[in-house]
Amino acid sequence: MAALLRRSWPWWIVAGLGLLAFALWFAQRAREVEVVSVARGPIVQSILATGHIDTPARISVSSQAAARVEAVMVREGDAVRAGQLLVRLRSDEAEAALDAARAALREAEGRQRQIEQVQRPVLEQQRLQAQANRELARRELERVRALAGRGYVSQSRVDEARRQLDTAAAALVAAQVQADGVRPGGIEAELALARVVQARASLAGAEARLDTLALVAPDDATVLTRQVEPGDTAQVGRALLTLARSGTTRIIATIDERNLRWVALGQKASVLADAFPGQAFEARISWLAPSIDLQRGTVEIWLEVAEPPAFLRPDMTVSVELVVARRADVLRLPAWALRETQGETASVLLMRDGVAEARSLRLGIRGVGVVEIIDGLAEGDWVITPESGATAGERVKLPGPRARLNMGELPTR
Repeated sequence: MAALLRRSWPWWIVAGLGLLAFALWFAQRAREVEVVSVARGPIVQSILATGHIDTPARISVSSQAAARVEAVMVREGDAVRAGQLLVRLRSDEAEAALDAARAALREAEGRQRQIEQVQRPVLEQQRLQAQANRELARRELERVRALAGRGYVSQSRVDEARRQLDTAAAALVAAQVQADGVRPGGIEAELALARVVQARASLAGAEARLDTLALVAPDDATVLTRQVEPGDTAQVGRALLTLARSGTTRIIATIDERNLRWVALGQKASVLADAFPGQAFEARISWLAPSIDLQRGTVEIWLEVAEPPAFLRPDMTVSVELVVARRADVLRLPAWALRETQGETASVLLMRDGVAEARSLRLGIRGVGVVEIIDGLAEGDWVITPESGATAGERVKLPGPRARLNMGELPTR
């Protein structure tokens, strides 16, 4: 037996060496992975949104009558003041109507002056004359009656005196009516006054129609568009100019409803116009929509710009950044290194002693491309990137020399 073992021992050695070689080969089959190191540093969480510059109000300047355009006093981009002449129109019909209204007013006022200065004094004198004639006729009748009683005159003479008295009395009544008619409050005076009022109203209407031919700015504004040139015929209701009323510059933007808890009235924001990316300016939240857009899952916000830069234009597209949290020194990890993120938690694969170990994390604030690690990792830990394809419990190793990804690098694919 001992002799047999002595003859066969080299085969045991060969078998052991084979097993050792297989173990070494299996160990070398560990998956090569790339890792990122957990490091400390500052982090800023912000909300990004896209919006546009809104104007307080748009004003369409149009003509109330068909007329020929004589002159256009402004162009796009001009700032105008309230009452400033914008467009001057011409209408011969409106000017003729104004002349007719002025003539009618002069006629009515002349008629009124005639009543006051001529008719009223004349009719008053006629009334006094008729009153005197009636008194004279009354005395004559009394005298004739006395003579007839003594037999000096006949009865026909008495009848004649009575007729003359009746005629004088009737004349007095007529004179009184005519005199009352031209006095203040009388029918003739009131008719004359009514004609003056009517003529003045007609003149005011003619002047108003003529004023519509001079189109002025209703308020301080900026000219947005000009759709008319001298010589054109302005049509009723057709917009000739479009103005943007001057006022507080406002930005309208939308944010995801998930970020609503980070937003508050009065919060400052940094704004960049897409056309001027290097010139940021400040805005402040002035209004939050009371409801959510169900289809988009967004919330509308308004921001006021206290000092708008000169390059801003209505409807200009802008990008809004709201800084909602800031930390000076925290554990942080690139966001792309996380797996199965759910709200404030996530998971990663940690490289520990050559094995991929699953680790649950509690997250803090989120910056641009990085997240704060509150619990689950320590500074210097190596986190396996998802692109490496490793699974929990799998043996892993670094490729070649010990290579790690920096915080700002993306994993190679």
